Amino acid sequence: MHFLLYFTIVIHVIVCFFLILVVLLQQGKSADLAGTFGGQGSQTAFGPRAAANLLTKMTGWAAALFMITSLSLTVLYLRSNGNGTSVFSGLKGSAPVSAPAKPGK
Repeated sequence: MHFLLYFTIVIHVIVCFFLILVVLLQQGKSADLAGTFGGQGSQTAFGPRAAANLLTKMTGWAAALFMITSLSLTVLYLRSNGNGTSVFSGLKGSAPVSAPAKPGK
């Protein structure tokens, strides 16, 4: 079980770095020099729209993998911890409910 936890941590860190890289590579709409003067040209290798579509898809997949590995790490850690208790397990019952005081006669 510990091997699976450590393997998921390694995958999670790789996905985190990939997600950071893909987000930082993206440019905003008309972010290049031609966009400053109203031109539609772009200096990208894939053309103005192809790179944006590819990076957008890669960002979506990386974000989905990040969420999956985050949830997996939570479940694996709780199962490997052994006790499997809840955050609320240490609380002693619920707080007493008090009714408003009746006006004195």
